[in-house]
Amino acid sequence: MISFSIQSFGCRVNQAEAFSWAHKLQSHGLGYIEDSFQSDIILINTCTLTSRADRDVRHFMNRIHRLNPEARLIVTGCFAERNRDELNRNPYIWKVFLNQEKEYIAERILSSLKSRGEKNYRSYRSRALVKIQDGCDFHCSFCIIPSVRGKSISFPKAKILNQIKEFSRQGFREFVLTGIHICSYGRDQKSDCSLFDLLREIESLDEVGRVRLSSLDPRFLDQALIARITSSRKICPHFHISLQHCSNKIIHRMGRKISLEDYQRILDLLKQKSPFAALGADIIVGFPGETAEDFETMFRFLRRSPLNYLHVFSYSPRPGTPAASWKQVDARLKKIRASRLRELSKQKKQSFCLSLRGQILDGIVIKRENGGAQVLTSNYIKVHVPSCSFDEKDEVKVRLTEVAANLTKGVLLD
Repeated sequence: MISFSIQSFGCRVNQAEAFSWAHKLQSHGLGYIEDSFQSDIILINTCTLTSRADRDVRHFMNRIHRLNPEARLIVTGCFAERNRDELNRNPYIWKVFLNQEKEYIAERILSSLKSRGEKNYRSYRSRALVKIQDGCDFHCSFCIIPSVRGKSISFPKAKILNQIKEFSRQGFREFVLTGIHICSYGRDQKSDCSLFDLLREIESLDEVGRVRLSSLDPRFLDQALIARITSSRKICPHFHISLQHCSNKIIHRMGRKISLEDYQRILDLLKQKSPFAALGADIIVGFPGETAEDFETMFRFLRRSPLNYLHVFSYSPRPGTPAASWKQVDARLKKIRASRLRELSKQKKQSFCLSLRGQILDGIVIKRENGGAQVLTSNYIKVHVPSCSFDEKDEVKVRLTEVAANLTKGVLLD
């Protein structure tokens, strides 16, 4: 049997695409293995959001070629979009696909192969990732993604619902809805379907145990949508918000068209409506023009906010974006500021977990290991349990028993 592996860099959208490829290729007789250094075919779904993402992709390709030189490498994603000519000249790259070709990658791989084995499914993930939208119509001054992903495109509601039903038949109970800008869902279509309407349809499916939302744009979180996602029995109490910065001056320079006061109102409302929800945010530090005062304004806001964790990115100039040509913040200052925010995130996450110690939470078994398991709770706490008789993908209840700086432990309930 021909084996394949997938290395996915960057966002959950890439992970959702990889999830779909893994399913299609296995359904046609290819064998999925995790170890890229042992597989015959390696799909590399790339990211180009930051310069570090570019470096990670190049490093992985070079390492794979050195340690598994006979493997057929397939490169796609945003890095491939920006570097297609370079990749096509590379003698050890088998195929290169642009983002717009991703939907057909599995079929094109299969058409290039002469022999296949029997169907033999092995879960690529313990939770089903469902891509509902791609692309972005907004042009923030720092972001390269609209130029490599294109305009916002919403996938048909019927297709999404059928995907969820199919994944449910395979035993999945949690469905993660992903997209570059999921709050834009339906805005490109002539129908009146919106993210609000799509969620209502998904929640009505008996097959759905729980739904988790990926990153939400605060500019689109009106009271009706907030009420829906915080009151639902099936939508996970976990809301990740793309804040990016917390200084009105920098927010304006980013082209975000929202204010710090709006952030405060939205976060307070989410906390009020769903007190035990995990609230997270993307934050960019060291954006051009960020002064010490701007950073301290952001730090104070985040420290006082109900946010439980932060995804911190040091600003990285992306050629072709307006901000890349602006005067840059010193790299040493960026590193210091990012370190402070990551330490704050660590403290807030630990405090959140401590506040729930002794509580019984719903969860999904995401990984079995040495007789125990890792469980991801509906409010986004990864819990290590010493003993587990459940399978991956199973829904469980877990009691939090111990919280340390980098580890939360618990026990499963019958």
